[in-house]
Amino acid sequence: MLTSGWLGLVQFVLTVSALLLRSRGRELKQIRDEERNGNSFSFLYLDINDLEHSAQENLPRVSVVMPLKGFGEHNLSNWRSQVISLYGGPLEFVFVVESKYDPAYEAVSKLIIDLQGQVDAKVVVAGLSTTCSQKIHNQLAGVDVMHKATKYVLFLDDDVRLHPGSIGAFVTNMEENPKIFVLTGYPFDIPSNNIWSYCIYEYHMPCSMGFATGGQTFFLWGGCMMMHAEDFRKDRYGMVSGLRYGGYSDDMTLAAVAGANKRVISSPPVAVFFHPLSTHVSFSQYWNYLQKQTFVLESYNSQVNWMMNRALFYSHCWLSWGFVLPYMISLIQITAWCRFLAGSPCFDKVPSTAGVILSFCSLICVGIEISSLWNLSKVEIELCNTLSPEEPPVSIHLYNWFFVFVALLVDNFLYPISAMYSHFNQHIDWAGVRYHLRDGKIFKIERGKKS
Repeated sequence: MLTSGWLGLVQFVLTVSALLLRSRGRELKQIRDEERNGNSFSFLYLDINDLEHSAQENLPRVSVVMPLKGFGEHNLSNWRSQVISLYGGPLEFVFVVESKYDPAYEAVSKLIIDLQGQVDAKVVVAGLSTTCSQKIHNQLAGVDVMHKATKYVLFLDDDVRLHPGSIGAFVTNMEENPKIFVLTGYPFDIPSNNIWSYCIYEYHMPCSMGFATGGQTFFLWGGCMMMHAEDFRKDRYGMVSGLRYGGYSDDMTLAAVAGANKRVISSPPVAVFFHPLSTHVSFSQYWNYLQKQTFVLESYNSQVNWMMNRALFYSHCWLSWGFVLPYMISLIQITAWCRFLAGSPCFDKVPSTAGVILSFCSLICVGIEISSLWNLSKVEIELCNTLSPEEPPVSIHLYNWFFVFVALLVDNFLYPISAMYSHFNQHIDWAGVRYHLRDGKIFKIERGKKS
């Protein structure tokens, strides 16, 4: 049983790596081929004719809505990457905060003043949420004030570092396939030299499985979602009501809506973004992050959605501990052999060699998995470097692969504990706010004095 879980996880990582390498690698090759053919703007458009004025002037209007909370180490550089876009069509940016006392309000207001005349941007004060999460409340407040002619609305988290051509690439995909309900992307973490930041990186990488297709998928990430503005104006499928009244997770809710109504979720190969992590990540910050990831499986808006979340819950827990336990058994076996070879009187016969074989297999499997993560990371780093040529390049050689191995064990050991804690507690603390769930919906919000 343990061995099957352990080998299943390794096979899973290999499959995901192959899919990601294929879709991302193909996109990277096309961009580089166009560069060699003389298109120095291939990081924006593979077809240089798309840069012609006649093509750019017909691009649809896009509103970018960014719900903000607090002011972190990398927020300012992320916001700059978002507003300094090379999209040629009409573009507006709506930063949404809960109050003027939020540190983000002053910081983003200064940024808008610095860029006055260069970008169309504004700050909206949404007030405190009472029936849904603060993030969803801020998103819907941004939708309420977006331009009436907006065709597409792009939701971005404040930790997303966009490429200059990202918005243009998203619009191209939406225009080519009008059946797309949500277009999404995924972050690529740049960890600091800190084991807890590597745990976050390691958690994100296997989760890339939902975005490995380079096209249609079943998963979406709430940090980057482009949708049809008209869907919000008409409250199509009741999604606005579902978000506003009891909604906790924007991405899980919209993914459930898409699944229930057979709508398309798409993730193009270029929708991957550098996500620099904080320099100092503590265990408590990592634990809070992990709880946020497991808590979303407790929110749902239909019976089918609940069943899917339960399936993810049990399969992830089984795979996680199925991966960790063979290493724990191997450690016990190796310790026993070391004591036997040292002449310990505790052993009156030679220990079983099965433990040594298991330990050797574990070593091979971890080597395969680390190699897969290295290759996957290398391609995504090269693609992100190519899509943002104006930024200092990131190098794969900066990564500490021993930390990655330790993070593999820590993440897979703690995930089931966090998942069970979330399941039995049914509440989560988020930036000083405690959300309580009942039947998959928020029914009570508690705020501390600071919030």
